[in-house]
Amino acid sequence: MSEITPSIVEAHGLSPEEYDRVLNALGREPNLVELGIFSVMWSEHCSYKSSRIHLKKLPTEAPWVICGPGENAGVIDIGDGQAAIFKMESHNHPSYIEPYQGAATGVGGILRDVFTMGARPVANLNALRFGRPDHPKMKHLVQGVVAGIGGYGNCVGVPTVGGETNFHPAYDGNILVNAMTVGVADTDKIFYSAATGLGNPIVYVGSKTGRDGIHGATMASADFGEDSDAKRPTVQVGDPFTEKLLIEACLELMATDAIVAIQDMGAAGLTSSSVEMATNGKAGIRLNMNNVPCRETGMTPYEMMLSESQERMLMVLKPGKEPMAEAIFRKWELDFAVIGEVTDTQHMVLEFNGEVVCDIPLGPLAADAPLYDRPYVSPEEYKAWANVAPLGDVAESADIGADLLTLMGSADLASRRWIWQQYDSQVGADTLQLSGGDAAVVRVHGTSKALAMSTDCTPRYCYADPYEGGKQAVAETYRNISAVGGRPLAITNCLNFANPQRPEIMAQIVGCLNGMADACRALDYPIVSGNVSLYNESKATGGGSAILPTPAIGGVGILEDSSLMATIAFKGEGQDIAVIGREHDDLGQSLWLRTIQGREDGNPPPVDLAEERRLGELVRDLIAAGDVTAVHDVSDGGLLVAVTEMALAGGIGADLLPLTTAQAYAEAQGLYVVTLPDASVLAQRGIAARVIGKTGGAAIVANGATIALADLREANDSFFRNWMES
Repeated sequence: MSEITPSIVEAHGLSPEEYDRVLNALGREPNLVELGIFSVMWSEHCSYKSSRIHLKKLPTEAPWVICGPGENAGVIDIGDGQAAIFKMESHNHPSYIEPYQGAATGVGGILRDVFTMGARPVANLNALRFGRPDHPKMKHLVQGVVAGIGGYGNCVGVPTVGGETNFHPAYDGNILVNAMTVGVADTDKIFYSAATGLGNPIVYVGSKTGRDGIHGATMASADFGEDSDAKRPTVQVGDPFTEKLLIEACLELMATDAIVAIQDMGAAGLTSSSVEMATNGKAGIRLNMNNVPCRETGMTPYEMMLSESQERMLMVLKPGKEPMAEAIFRKWELDFAVIGEVTDTQHMVLEFNGEVVCDIPLGPLAADAPLYDRPYVSPEEYKAWANVAPLGDVAESADIGADLLTLMGSADLASRRWIWQQYDSQVGADTLQLSGGDAAVVRVHGTSKALAMSTDCTPRYCYADPYEGGKQAVAETYRNISAVGGRPLAITNCLNFANPQRPEIMAQIVGCLNGMADACRALDYPIVSGNVSLYNESKATGGGSAILPTPAIGGVGILEDSSLMATIAFKGEGQDIAVIGREHDDLGQSLWLRTIQGREDGNPPPVDLAEERRLGELVRDLIAAGDVTAVHDVSDGGLLVAVTEMALAGGIGADLLPLTTAQAYAEAQGLYVVTLPDASVLAQRGIAARVIGKTGGAAIVANGATIALADLREANDSFFRNWMES
């Protein structure tokens, strides 16, 4: 075995203080296998050592929550003996280094988190952040990421139904690729990861282990330097066809009574899966590394334990069930091997060639892993550091119509059709609403119910005011799900931030989490799963540039009757267009201000959580009663952009009452645009609303300007077309 030198410790991402903890935990020097295992288990990606203290603030319980954070995915009750199982995770660093495989294996990993728990995946979503479109590397990154998401999801047969894509220079050197999967299971057939039963066999199933992805978790827990391409070997390689076989084989075995526990091999591979199973079961684990199926010759225990090869699972079976299980996996042309057993030692023991090559107590690896209360600056100190200029006076738009054309053709608001047309959104024949609306809607197969789902975050708000930005990210998913008629039930999150050792960045993390927690409590909308991705910054772009704080939220809700679903499209001529909610007259942090004025100034629009909940319930009641014909929430771009999106979706124009620039382009929160044959219905129901115009014609008519829908559609469609053809 190699001597463990300070340089080897540093190469494994452990600080001198953390290495001292390793020595204390073992009472001796570790060997290289043991050092590698500590390295990945104590990485930010696996241990959440900088965020665990603050994650505990998040509300995770509700009567409909079956399983909150701590398992592979969150589980909520959706009635009739069924559950929705879902989670969102990041694959940021791998996707910057190798965009196709990084994004593809991100999809594969999140699919496994969901079907590991007994669910059949029914929908994929994503949340993507890229840098400047004119950055020399950005078109290649966008093309690769979109192709990777589509290539994996399409081949595995799970529809990709929604998501979001943003551009900002802060992501030039560190893009974000967050993937979400939603599945459906019977509530009496949910599987967990706790390894129990002394002597029960531990089996390895799926693909063989290779040398791809070694140290992937450690790489994902450090920022980028100039040598990011040198990290290409740490990026995993995916095979969606094998994943499809693995889904079917696992679900077939799950229909029997053979499985005691099951865990996918994700970040840190065989190490994290075995440690988590043993820890969750308060047991120990013994593995014979000679039995691990390998696709390359001469692989060492170090390589086997740290490999992040894809499409692999670890199971604990009931004694005597091995032959039946093996027959199922062989039928699906997958590897199957008994590689160990459950013990009562609370140690991880690995044997290779008849020798013990690792013996680590499990406590220090998991529950007693390092936990840091990183220093962070006060909100006042943060505001001074962030240096967001006050909004000050903003002149009225010289030409609202010209501004609208510019906005609709900008990278921020351009149609994402070029992206989502590369995804199979209809496989399974249960997709009821695709990308382009407020939320995706997927029927619960064989029922009249449907799941509504949305991914949202506004990073520029989070940078300007982390607390308000965290609130808004949660509220936006609540609003999008409500706008299609769904009752929001729970969220998952993917918390993307830069270096937590910088007090200003830690202030972003704390502020966003505090805002998220308050929003979840006020909206009765708990967090049931999630992921933390830190060190998202790059020295390669000069100056150690950090991403904007990006706590991406994935929301899931239920429509009890999918036939009542609302969409954003105008449905007919001569209908009233009304605004429900409180309009906002402050253009701070708006896309209009950034795109037209070239300024990123002011405070983000405030979120009134009590109003958010009241208005969401009100809009859902209007949809259920059939009183409204179209619904859309106001978000990026403001009210005039929302109306334009509704007009383009329905192919019907709008004639609007005069609007000030702030009425047109302020990004008021908790605001909905609805259409209905006669807006007096709202007054009769005691609902305060402002009628702003009528549907009709082939143009948006506002403030004396007439902007043809054909011109708006061309502007909206041309950005991606022109960029990709250039």
